[in-house]
Amino acid sequence: MRTHTTAPEFDPALIARHDTAGPRYTSYPTAPQFHAGFDEAALRAAIQSSNDAAVPRPLSLYVHVPFCFSPCFYCGCTRTITRDPAHADTYLQRLQKELALIAPQFDRHRPLRQLHFGGGTPNFLDISRMRALFGSIAHHFNVNRDAPREYGIEIDPRYADGTYIRELAALGFNRVSVGIQDFDPRVQAAVNRVQSVEQTREILDAARDSGFDSTSVDLIYGLPRQTLDGFDRTLDAVIALSPDRMAVYGYAHLPHLFKAQRQIDDGDLPDPSTRLALFGRALEKLCGAGYVYVGMDHFARADDELVRAQREGTLQRNFQGYSTHGDCDIIGLGVSSIGRIGNTYSQNARDLAGYYAALDSGRLPVARGLMLNEDDLIRRALIGELMCHGELHLPAFGALHRLNFTDYFAAEMERLRKLAGDDLVTLEADTIRVTSRGRLLLRNIAMCFDAYLSVPSEAPRYSRTI
Repeated sequence: MRTHTTAPEFDPALIARHDTAGPRYTSYPTAPQFHAGFDEAALRAAIQSSNDAAVPRPLSLYVHVPFCFSPCFYCGCTRTITRDPAHADTYLQRLQKELALIAPQFDRHRPLRQLHFGGGTPNFLDISRMRALFGSIAHHFNVNRDAPREYGIEIDPRYADGTYIRELAALGFNRVSVGIQDFDPRVQAAVNRVQSVEQTREILDAARDSGFDSTSVDLIYGLPRQTLDGFDRTLDAVIALSPDRMAVYGYAHLPHLFKAQRQIDDGDLPDPSTRLALFGRALEKLCGAGYVYVGMDHFARADDELVRAQREGTLQRNFQGYSTHGDCDIIGLGVSSIGRIGNTYSQNARDLAGYYAALDSGRLPVARGLMLNEDDLIRRALIGELMCHGELHLPAFGALHRLNFTDYFAAEMERLRKLAGDDLVTLEADTIRVTSRGRLLLRNIAMCFDAYLSVPSEAPRYSRTI
């Protein structure tokens, strides 16, 4: 299989022509399709089925820590703003209850291959609280620090230091993701996140010095008061910090969904052409500095395992984005967290009151989810191939899923032919291949095969594809 190994082609006019909103496809079907009919009994049945597989999958655990010390106005995550550590203790008590309920459902021999703490601000938990939680996870699941593993955590460097990072390494964390967004002081003031280069460097240096396998940073383009000159300076500063991976996300301004975004003055947002130019500048500078564009706003060093997996055709995609451990069953722990067990998705209650109430009554806090049907599974596999590897061999895919590709996807291929007219894809006799011009529009290409996008009311839920 030939996979994405060449730099994408940045064409602002082409991208503007295909400017639309669409899913990021960390799952298919996407979260708007989840429903309350998928309940605790359905989740327990899915877990039992996964245990009974001939070769049970390894496990991945996502832990959501919803608390933040102060609001970042761009944020669309589930979080609670507080400086009271007692909130963390109340939450940790419920996490312990959830662990005690969910962990015994899984075969103890299944290794915990992947662990990710997200938020909110995971480092809202001081090291003693983090140590207690990590110890409980190790008690309930098969944690082996000598086996291949990916244990990551998101860090806000305004509320952590090198000592905290070294303590995380001692617990077993080996990957860190640091939020930056932009170093421009005017932008930081506009989004209520003032953070210095020095604070960020301390975290990254401590992670490398204490043996973390990977460091990653997040940037956002399209924020209020961003300019090309200011973003240039941010990119130069970030390149000098030398992380292993970078994510450069487009800001999704959805104030009707996210209350904090109402603090942003619409007039301060860059116009569409400037927004595109900001991403173009990131693409140019990061590729010029030796980073490889993996896809979907993600960059990594040429020797990074994401890049190697993409070249070898083993890259996968899940709720944490691109992954080399996409074969795991994912357990969502904490408020609003999403899991993927076998051919199901499940999401916990999205508010603390509902999450606490379920656990206090002895129930798993699953609030909604989805059992995938055969068509969902076929389309999930297809979209995953396009998003991760940029090509699809039609006879092989048809044989694997026992279908005639041309007949099954006749309407979808008509939609795809329109994108082929703009050279986003090439349609050969037996292969769909994403071109260098199409690499930045992977979401648009995948949308051709999404069976749920005919519902107009869902469009406002999604961000712009670039």
